[in-house]
Amino acid sequence: MSFAIEMSNEASATLGRPPTLSGILRALLQADLTVQLRNGQALLLTFFPPLAVLYGLSAGKRGVQLGSPIVKVSFALTLGIALIAILGYTASVARDRELGVFQRLRVTPAATWTIMVSRLAVQILSMLAMSVVVLVAAAVVEKVTLDPAAYLLTLLAVIFSSAVFLGVGQALVGLIKSVDTVNAVGRLSFLPLVALGLFGHSDIFGTTFETISRWSPGGAVATLLAGAIQTAPWSTDTWGAFLASVLYAVVFAGVGIRWFQWSTR
Repeated sequence: MSFAIEMSNEASATLGRPPTLSGILRALLQADLTVQLRNGQALLLTFFPPLAVLYGLSAGKRGVQLGSPIVKVSFALTLGIALIAILGYTASVARDRELGVFQRLRVTPAATWTIMVSRLAVQILSMLAMSVVVLVAAAVVEKVTLDPAAYLLTLLAVIFSSAVFLGVGQALVGLIKSVDTVNAVGRLSFLPLVALGLFGHSDIFGTTFETISRWSPGGAVATLLAGAIQTAPWSTDTWGAFLASVLYAVVFAGVGIRWFQWSTR
């Protein structure tokens, strides 16, 4: 509801003149970011789980079987991105749709694409903040330090990887209307996506399972992030993960956009 109020204030401030595109986007971003910062649960979801998993993989006795320190850092980043996109983003969109927030926004001067761009931009900002915290923790816990170019490439890979899981989240809210059902299906789909990514570089359960895990959405993202963290040139697997991530993002986002409805009625 605060989004619609913010847009009404923006419109009133122009004294009868139509608001500019930059003004609309600024008002939407400010409102979305304010709601995100005020949500303590969302902030906890953003930072704590990937840090806990990074520490757990480093301290565990079998941590070495899951891959190198770089692989563990890439998995922690993958987990954080998936949490924000599949659990946080879907819950927020489904809840606001049920409360009628999107219906109110659609009668404001804001175009429908600006509404979604603002939501997605805030989620990506959360992912970047989480990534910076994880990379700092990785330098302390796993002694993984990068040169400035590698840090920049990793953050760019995070932005690109976010398209995969935000696409999955968009598909969920596009196909499912009920808030409770969206939350339940999000939790159920989150577990296999992340679990497969964990074993994408380990043959603990055999080479067949490793191959399936490596080319799953979570595995492709983890491989892509590991390639970005490394200073060496990208391997065939990294480029393959890049192409697989593009395919997953296009398919899931296409489904989510095609069947998304702005209200539950």
